[in-house]
Amino acid sequence: MTYEKPKLAISEIEKVLETHLGPGAAEITPLSGGNISNVFSFNHEGKGYVVKFSDLQGTYETEHYISNLLSAQNIPFPKCLALGRTSQLTYLIMERMEGRNLSDCTSEEQTLQLPEIIGILTRMAAADIGATNGYGWIGADGNGSYASWKDFVVAVNAEDQTGTFWENWHDLFHTSCLERDLYEEIYGRLMTYVPYNESNRSFIHGDFQQWNILSTGTRITGIIDGNCMYGDSLIDLAILDRHMPWSDVIKAYQNYQDKASIETPNFKERLIGAYYLKGLDGLRFYAKMGWNEAYQNTRQFLLNLKA
Repeated sequence: MTYEKPKLAISEIEKVLETHLGPGAAEITPLSGGNISNVFSFNHEGKGYVVKFSDLQGTYETEHYISNLLSAQNIPFPKCLALGRTSQLTYLIMERMEGRNLSDCTSEEQTLQLPEIIGILTRMAAADIGATNGYGWIGADGNGSYASWKDFVVAVNAEDQTGTFWENWHDLFHTSCLERDLYEEIYGRLMTYVPYNESNRSFIHGDFQQWNILSTGTRITGIIDGNCMYGDSLIDLAILDRHMPWSDVIKAYQNYQDKASIETPNFKERLIGAYYLKGLDGLRFYAKMGWNEAYQNTRQFLLNLKA
């Protein structure tokens, strides 16, 4: 039951673009990356844009809010131009940012840009969200979907996920490599760290890794996409570390915080909680996508985590 992104004809894409921008869209080109969206770049009247499509309800509704929030914090995030539906798909048209996926850079090039990446992560964590409330997924009104971090953690791991990407996910225990006893073991560990993470409420990108970071090869030009939420910002650090294991991300982060005189209470406990949260979601995701090697790597990492 691996998930497949929706497929579109070029004519359908052209129709959507003409509705919002008028005729003349050119060089419509599929982009790599994006696990739940089909993404295309295009040009119109000399400017570059991106349009993405998803068959999952509620995929893009908060993106306009996120765009405004991050832009106000001097964080390079694309501006949203249009949100709509065609057939059974939701689409979003955005400005295209300079650069290519950081994942296209060599490991050495990525490491050289790590200080800039850590700076962006730090600014996202410091974003002013005082006018909002709640934890977990950010809604179209800018508020979190749950009253507490614990409520969020329990909800995203519940069996009933009707209407979401994880609908009927317990079937994976029978149809994929996902192991129920392992899942329950890691979930139990995660819950012991919830109090540490719950004491911190910041903006979280939620998928802060090379496929969602743009670069010229020598400097970072933009941050895209995200599974944005409110909670402990160390979630983003844990994601980055797991995707750049060769770069000593944690040390680079701590050095940056020290130089900026930023204190991070309960750092170790919060980071472990972040690893468990994202790792547990990773196990489920890799099993659904049929990515057995990634599943086994994450499995071993989580089992080896020490308090």
